[in-house]
Amino acid sequence: RVRTIDFADDLASVLEDTHTESAVLMGHSMGVQVVLESYRRHRDRASALVLVCGAPGHLLKTFRGSAGRLEPLLPSVRRAIGRAPRIFSGLSRLLIPTRLAWNIATLLEIDPELVNPVDFMPYLRGLSRVEPDYFLSVLEEATQHSAADVLSEIEVPTLVVAGERDGFTPPELSHEMAEQIPDSELLSVERGSHTAPLERPGLVAGAIQRFLDERLVIAADLASAAAPEDDSEGEP
Repeated sequence: RVRTIDFADDLASVLEDTHTESAVLMGHSMGVQVVLESYRRHRDRASALVLVCGAPGHLLKTFRGSAGRLEPLLPSVRRAIGRAPRIFSGLSRLLIPTRLAWNIATLLEIDPELVNPVDFMPYLRGLSRVEPDYFLSVLEEATQHSAADVLSEIEVPTLVVAGERDGFTPPELSHEMAEQIPDSELLSVERGSHTAPLERPGLVAGAIQRFLDERLVIAADLASAAAPEDDSEGEP
């Protein structure tokens, strides 16, 4: 079974293996839940959080206004794929990284006036390499999991990024998340969809850089001021 807590522990293991004491944890879409769960389980590893176009949990309950109607369909879809996994895997590798998939994406979500197809194709190629059953199992976990209870406990600088036209995770979820996280900041991307970082890369990257430059310095200064002074040199 795929579990969000395992993703969170894997992230902590990567930091441990690379001898990284703490890091800025950034997640997009379902990655927002992983970041929040990582903070819950390994909060000493997080120096800041950047939560992009995501929600703390129950992903399909608000997906494009479905009101949870898609969630009961997941088990049936997984069973269908399980009967012919190689066929579905082959179809995904064949059909996803295509101009047809790009056209469908522009109809359903992304703004074709803001995204160059050349920039979007690497995303589609990466998605095509994910086994369909595994992807659905991750989606099922993201639907069942929630880290909403940890939002009020966050004590590190946090930036929430929302796309004003995000149909996958509606912007009001990001606004609510930002309201519940103490002293967090919210960036609302005009005309941004679920792929706001691709649609407005300069705006999003610039806001993240400014946030880290300002907030991490302030956090470091506060930590330094709160640390007890070392007067060992004055001792005989």
